[in-house]
Amino acid sequence: MKMRSLATIFCLMTAILAFGLSAQPAAAEKKPKQTAADSGVYKTKQDAPVTPARPEDLKNLLAQMNIAAKAFKTAQADFEWDQYQLVVNETDVQKGQMYLRRTEKGIDAALSITSPAPKQVLFKDGLVSLYQPKIDQVTEHAAGGNRADVEAFMSLGFGASGDDLQKSYDVKMEGWQTVTGSKTAKLDLTPKDAKLQSSLKKIVLWIDPARSLAVQQQFLEPSGDYRLARYSNIRINGKLPDDAFKLKTKVHTKFVRAQ
Repeated sequence: MKMRSLATIFCLMTAILAFGLSAQPAAAEKKPKQTAADSGVYKTKQDAPVTPARPEDLKNLLAQMNIAAKAFKTAQADFEWDQYQLVVNETDVQKGQMYLRRTEKGIDAALSITSPAPKQVLFKDGLVSLYQPKIDQVTEHAAGGNRADVEAFMSLGFGASGDDLQKSYDVKMEGWQTVTGSKTAKLDLTPKDAKLQSSLKKIVLWIDPARSLAVQQQFLEPSGDYRLARYSNIRINGKLPDDAFKLKTKVHTKFVRAQ
């Protein structure tokens, strides 16, 4: 991953993955409000305590991720994304399905949002496309020379190797925590790139060691805002739907290329 472009990539992916939540807060499903002191991991009654890890646990986990990355071909999962905004002290929620596949050219990613408003996001052949059926418009963002970095960002926790993580982040294992019934390794990733640190304070990954994939992710910004993603019904290296990487546009859909 090229360090000089990571800040640009994070800004691009944040803009796309947020899906305009701040622009349409009334349309999104709400989570109960937090206090400013709670800013960080969104807390629920189901949160389990973190148990200490042994010194060798992180090394073993990263080695397992290296092996799994070589065999990775596809992934699909249901997701629930919480977008927390500190200034208004509210959490907006989006739900849908995620699809990833490794091809000879790189990584393709597709997101189908089903709630609160249908949307599609597709990353394919170096182009990020956001389709909003309500206004029947596709907004396209070209990754250009940053394509490899976008692919690396999209594959965090899904196909990324342990070596990939250590190249771009200081990786620390907080310990073991049970998430959605699975014992996971809770990893803190602090960007090594100073420019990226101005946009992204840290990433937290909850890795299921049995499958070397993330069941939960959190992207924390210096402002106190964050995006928390929970994944369920995860399937690895299976056949994906034929239309997973196609935008379901209409005859008169408008296409706009973002500057």
